[in-house]
Order: sequence, then C-alpha cells, then structure tokens
Amino acid sequence: MTSTWELYAFLTFTTMMMVHHCKADFPPPPTGLTFKWLDPFAVNVSWQDPSGLQDSNVMYKIRRKGVEHPFKCRSDKYLKVSSLTEQTGSDHWTYQVWTVVGNCDSTNESNKVDITINSPKNQVKLKDTKCIIYSEGMNCSWNSAHQPFNLSYRICPEETLKPLRACDRPYSSAERSGCYLKDDEFKERKLDVCILVKTEAGWSTFKPRFVVPPPKLIIKEEKDDLRLEGEHQSIGRCEWNFTVCYTRCNKPEVCISNVGHLEIRYDKDCLYEFRSRTESLYCFKLTSDFSDVVKYGSNKPPDQTLMVVAIVVPIILSVCIILSCYCFRKHSSILCPIIPDPSAIFKEMMINGNKDHKTTGNLYTPVPEPIESCKVTVVAENSDL
Repeated sequence: MTSTWELYAFLTFTTMMMVHHCKADFPPPPTGLTFKWLDPFAVNVSWQDPSGLQDSNVMYKIRRKGVEHPFKCRSDKYLKVSSLTEQTGSDHWTYQVWTVVGNCDSTNESNKVDITINSPKNQVKLKDTKCIIYSEGMNCSWNSAHQPFNLSYRICPEETLKPLRACDRPYSSAERSGCYLKDDEFKERKLDVCILVKTEAGWSTFKPRFVVPPPKLIIKEEKDDLRLEGEHQSIGRCEWNFTVCYTRCNKPEVCISNVGHLEIRYDKDCLYEFRSRTESLYCFKLTSDFSDVVKYGSNKPPDQTLMVVAIVVPIILSVCIILSCYCFRKHSSILCPIIPDPSAIFKEMMINGNKDHKTTGNLYTPVPEPIESCKVTVVAENSDL
C-alpha cells in the first residue's frame, strides 16, 4: 500500500515538473503594438520584440480576429493590411499578433496580443458598386440618393504607395452616381483599381465589381428561324459566351447560350421578348448584366377559319335539309302525282266486253277541243269567184 502511494506521488511530481517546464519554454508575446494609416486604403500594423526573449530565430504571425482567413507569417515587425469598407464592415476591427520560435510551422507559440484599429472617419457602405469596362476606359458608379461626393482612386495593392488620383469627370443622378476613368491611367491593371468616395455621411473604400457592357442584340429572320447575334466590346483577346433569355406568347422564359450566334424556331404569331448577356472565356473573369428587353414580332389572334367552318357548315346543311323536307311535303302532289292502277283498266274492259268502257276511279279524261263549223259552196268554172 505504501509503495502505491509513493508511486502516485512520484508520477504527480513528474507531471507538474513537465508542465512547468513546457510553460517556461513558451516564448513571450510581442510588445508595443501600434498602427498608422498610410492612406484610406491601407494601414500599417507594427510591434516590438518580445521582452526577455533570448532565441534569435523568431517569427511573427498576424491575422484579423473573428475571420477565418489564414494567418500571415513573417520575420519583419510590421504588416501593411487592407482597410476596404467591404472587408472591414465597421468603423473598427481587431488584429492578433503572436510570436513563434523556429519556422512558421512550429507549435512553440506565444499568447496572442490584440490591437484594435479605428477608422479615421465613419464608414459608409455603398450599394451595387461596379465599373463598366470600355475599350477607352471605365465607368465606375453606385446606387445613390443624388448626394454630393468626392471620388479618388489608385491601383491596389501597390508596393510603393502613390498619391490618389481625383476624379475629373464625375456625374450624379437620382439613380446612380459615379465617375468616368480614362484607360491610360491603368494600362493593363484595370481590375486592380480601388476607389474612395467621400460624402457628408462619411467615406467608403471599395474594390468595385467589374463588368462589361451588355452585348447589342441583332435579330435576323431566316425562313422559319430567328438568328440571334451579339456585338461585344473588344477587350483583350477574350472569347465570349453569349446568353439569351426569351419569352414568347406569354410562356415561361427560356435561356440558351453558345459561343457565337444562336438560332431558335420562329412563330410569327407570337411576340418575342429578349434579354442578353455575355461572359468572358479563356481570360480574366468578366461578365455583363442583362440588357434591356428587346421585343420582336407581335401577338396575333389564332386563325379560327377551321373553327368557323366546323360550326357554320353543319348549321347551313341542317337548314337546307329542313327546308327541303318542308318544300317536298308541301308540293308532294305535284312532285309525286297519283298514278292510276293499270289492272283496274284491263279489268273493266274485260267485264264490259267492248272498247267503250267506263272510266273508273280517277282515270284521266281528256278535255274535248272546240271545233268550228264550216260551209262548202260549189263554184262554177266561169264564175267570178
């Protein structure tokens, strides 16, 4: 029994010593965490060496708290992080920094230290931000309430920060506000622009959604088919997947797509309503919004000739049959006279035994014709007559 308690005490002591030894081996966390705004799009987070750390092979890990993004591991004691409104979602956000001894895969890590970054101005999130790419530039806009604004922009990310460019062609309406940007300002980095919009409510920094203009729909009638073609913007060396959604005669919408033109059967008695869009293939990902509805043809009433014939013809035949029966019945004595029975005539002749037999029944008796009397006078040869 005594040996059992001695063994238990020895194991407990050994375990406590190992735990204490492991805790003593954990590196201390970094100190002096600060942040500095470089411009409205980026902020620099920096820190100092951990106090009392003797090992020189030290790395630092940093990530945003509460986000499932992978951490970044580096030997430098600073990190430039993005601060776009669409990424932060609020006026402040927190980063965590901790020390790791050895390489980035080592599990010998310190406790995490938090640093909260506050936005210099209120963050305002704009709705439906997008840039429509043309061959000569871009039209960047968002949904607005026709409020005044100042827009500036730069390429991001950028190793060497450059001054922001101010928009020189702004516009605003009741539906959308935006700015026209020239193509020579971006060269081959159209999809890397970041935009800053300042309003009375605050500012918004975002990387817009890039789209191309909807294709212009060309409709050609070829016999019993419709040929659908789209005129696309000439952007790079992309091929375009052409999509058309259409309705006819108020039937459910049907969508078809193809590289090049499309053909559908044409019903000339239906009104067609088309919407078209395009999507890039084999290059950087670009799509367009759906175009406005394009109408073709018209709804015509169905041909009811057969229905009219099927209804009217039986009626006319029925009326004709009824009238024929009525006329036949009314004039039956004329159309079908009563013919005397020849056997009665021969029977009468044989009974009387002569040819002057009486007419019996309804035997036809001819009406005697009137005969004029005439007087003959003998005339002598030498007479004046």
